[in-house]
Amino acid sequence: MEIKVNVGDPKTKRTVTLTMSADNAKSIYGKRISDKIRGELVEKSGYEFEITGGSDNAGFPMRRDVVGTGRRKLLVTNSTGQRQTRKGVRIRKTVAGNTVSEFTSQLNVKVVKHGSAPLVEAPAPAEEKAE
Repeated sequence: MEIKVNVGDPKTKRTVTLTMSADNAKSIYGKRISDKIRGELVEKSGYEFEITGGSDNAGFPMRRDVVGTGRRKLLVTNSTGQRQTRKGVRIRKTVAGNTVSEFTSQLNVKVVKHGSAPLVEAPAPAEEKAE
């Protein structure tokens, strides 16, 4: 199963969505949030990325403090997977673990080391229409 990878570039403040093939996805199973991955896995040689989060195949967000690949129901206030509604309110939310597995469908990563080629190809300028 292929994984969508959202790559955030702190230098340019832009995000690019790339796709990781099923073969390359198998090589990152077992990696956790804050681990580093090579750019060659998403056809961006020379780059190095750090995993910052993601979600599983049902859309539950990954949390840094939940160990493992499975889902857990946590009592949360204002944090990953929950917005603050009123002061003091705690809600039981389902979240995914911090480890990449075959159930992970999306990864959020940020650029740690830049490669020689640009991450985002500049769009071609629009041609002027002749009247």
